[in-house]
Amino acid sequence: MRDPEIGVDVTAVFDARLTEILAHRRGRSLAFSAPYAQLWDALERMALGGKKVRPRLLLDAHTALGGTDERAAVDAACAIELLHVALVIHDDVIDRDLVRRGEINITGRFASEALLRGAPRRAAHAWGESSSLLAGDLMLTLAHSVLARLDVDDKRRQAALDIFDQTVFESAAGEHHDVWLSLHLESASADDVLAMVDQKTAAYSFQAPLTLAAVLAGAPADLLEELAVIARRIGVIYQLRDDVLGVFGDERETGKSTFSDLREGKETLLVSYARSDVAWATVAPYFGDDEMSASEGESLRRVIEESGALLFVESLISERRDEVHRLISESQLPEKMGELLTDLVSSCSARTS
Repeated sequence: MRDPEIGVDVTAVFDARLTEILAHRRGRSLAFSAPYAQLWDALERMALGGKKVRPRLLLDAHTALGGTDERAAVDAACAIELLHVALVIHDDVIDRDLVRRGEINITGRFASEALLRGAPRRAAHAWGESSSLLAGDLMLTLAHSVLARLDVDDKRRQAALDIFDQTVFESAAGEHHDVWLSLHLESASADDVLAMVDQKTAAYSFQAPLTLAAVLAGAPADLLEELAVIARRIGVIYQLRDDVLGVFGDERETGKSTFSDLREGKETLLVSYARSDVAWATVAPYFGDDEMSASEGESLRRVIEESGALLFVESLISERRDEVHRLISESQLPEKMGELLTDLVSSCSARTS
């Protein structure tokens, strides 16, 4: 996704505030064990090193909606980024990944260090996963703490907390559904996959930052509802593009192997569609196999493409992009907000990384 533009001053304020929040917790960790302090070092690097897509979206939307409380918006943006970090960490544990975008993640880092110090492989991996689980919990509770301390009136603070609560609730439902689908114990329809995507990605990556921005800007309820509907649709487009890139993208741009989703057995719309092709039976044993070879992965990709699945998903992305453009044009959103969303849906539908 092309990063939305925000003013230099607001960006600097956000970076400084996030650094302040994390540095405070890291400083407190020094009173405990050395590994705990190391965990906070890892969290600080991770949180400060991201693309900041979601907080930038929140800050841009707050400005576009006429918001004037910069401090509250910046704190909410920090909370959204901390939530993102928490969910990414937990997602890596669920997927049993040791690498995130070409870099070793918390599980991998802590497991590797334990191995180097002589721990048995299984115990070292358990230590790495335990560290990640706790790290994700720490980020989740810190995000909630930041929102709970917003210096705004009670009504807006409660509305922000309600959005956060619903976002975590839905994201967990989506993640849980995703893992269930990956067991392949029952057939997954296109509707099943799209519902999972809507809950897992759209809720926290798009609806949460946009509706938090609207609440803090004092937007009326009807505008908030319009924004939520549009945000969810953009989120689905984003994830559909992500699934395409996960199998057919340029690894140099995505930082992710085009075989990882196939080895994991990730139930995407591409796979759901390809299953109906007679050729799927010839490659089905490779799907979800941790030991899948490169040649087997190529065979899987070829069957997915030749089944028409890639063309189908690309067409659906285009169709949904046009639908969102229509919703934006027919909405009562301020002009600047409409322009922001128009650029956002275009970049989500065409992104390459």
